This record gives sequence, C-alpha cells and structure tokens, in this order.
Amino acid sequence: MDLIRANDYIESFAKLIEGQQVNGYQGNLKVGVDLGTANIVLSVLDEMNQPVAGALYPASVVKDGLVVDYVGAVRIVRNLKQQVESLLGVRLTHAATAVPPGTIGGNAKAIANVVESSDMEVINVVDEPTAAAAVLGVTDGAVVDVGGGTTGISILKNGEVIYTADEATGGTHMSLVVAGNYKVSFEEAEKFKKDPSRQKEIFVVIKPVVEKMASIVKRHIASFDVKKIYVVGGACCFQEFESVFFKEIGVETVKPERPLLVTPLGIALNCKK
Repeated sequence: MDLIRANDYIESFAKLIEGQQVNGYQGNLKVGVDLGTANIVLSVLDEMNQPVAGALYPASVVKDGLVVDYVGAVRIVRNLKQQVESLLGVRLTHAATAVPPGTIGGNAKAIANVVESSDMEVINVVDEPTAAAAVLGVTDGAVVDVGGGTTGISILKNGEVIYTADEATGGTHMSLVVAGNYKVSFEEAEKFKKDPSRQKEIFVVIKPVVEKMASIVKRHIASFDVKKIYVVGGACCFQEFESVFFKEIGVETVKPERPLLVTPLGIALNCKK
C-alpha cells in the first residue's frame, strides 16, 4: 500500500470515529485495542480489512507500556466496546492488542488482561511499530512509533521484522518541556501542545526533544541498511516533525496524515491466531 492509499484508508477510519458511524461489512469482524499512554483506541475491521467502526478515549491509565490504573483501563475499554457494539448491533468477542517492542512477562500480560477483563478473548499480541507497518505496507525500512511515553522502532527487511527496540521518550517528555518553558501545569502543557493554532510556536520549544528522538533512532538503525523511515503515533503530529528526523538522520522520513490512528488499525489487521 503506497502512502496515498494508506492515507485514504486511515482517513476513512477517522471519519467513522468522528461521526460515530459504522460501515457495512463482510464476514467476521477483526478488533484491535490500542492501550496508548495518551489515548485508548478500539478499531473494528471486516474480513476484507475494511474499516467498519471505531472509538477513541483520551486516557492516562498506561505509562511507558505499563498499566498504572488497571481498573480505569478496563472501564474505558468496556465503555468503548459497548459504544461500538451499540452502533454495530453485534457483540465483539475477540481482539488483538499491542505492546511496545521488548515488553515481556507480566507487563505484556497485564495489557492483555485489560482486554480479557473487558469480555474479549485476546487472540494475538503484536508490537506497536510492527502493527503500524501492516497498515503502511512497509516491507523494507524502519517504522518509528512515537507514543506518549515511549518511542518504538521496528526494522523490516523483505517483509520480516529483523530488529525491534523501545526507548523511554515520547509525547510526555514534550509536555514536560512545554510545562517548564511556560511555567504551567502538565495538564495545561498538554492543551498547549494539542492546540493547532499554537503548533509552530510549541514546536520551537519541543524541537530539542524531537532531535533527541531522532538521535536515538539513528543509533538503532546504524547497523542496518535503512532507506526510508516511517513515523507514526500521536506525538509526531507536528508538521515539521519528519523534517527534523531527516536533517538529524539523513534518511528519507515520511509520515501519514493521521499518525495517531495507524497503530490501532494495524492491531486490528493482526487480529488473527
């Protein structure tokens, strides 16, 4: 899938969420649950991988890939599930979910348990950037998923994931820098960061954080022949984000138009045993 087609695909899903609408569908449904640091997204595709429905809720129940508010996470996922079920008129019984690369043991199990406690069987757990790669059709290159708490990296060659990594830097670090610069609370900083009218102003403040992210990615891909980098995740929404990566790394960097929704769609694409 080229970037233009991928953008159309993601946009069709975004419209379903924003309009609280559903599409007609064929066959069995595929469900993805993305427990992000800043947002929880539930995505539903049909057997042909076409978007059917979705729902999103801003939340801070997960931090750096760890579930810090289990009860709150379960409540939100249940509410999103019920919201989508009421639109579809059918029950959602199984789902896939995702974790940052390198998440092991109890941390990965806790994320799956949130979905299971919301009355859905977890049939697959995938790492986040690899899920994003499925949406973008990436077979060769690096996918960088810039989340709220962590930045995940997957390197693919001939359609196979050959390397993954995860670093503790993301949108939370941007907000902390904004809070310090403007001497406001973290919550106020989050609002500043998400205000489209202040995007250029805020980007000047958080640019050093983006440069640090780029230097981290450069270090991780140094041993591989990466020709293109794909950035996704809510924290990379700034217009100049990919240009900073290109300047720091020297590798072509592209970003879909709705980077927040790429990974949730990819999780649903991986809803298979």
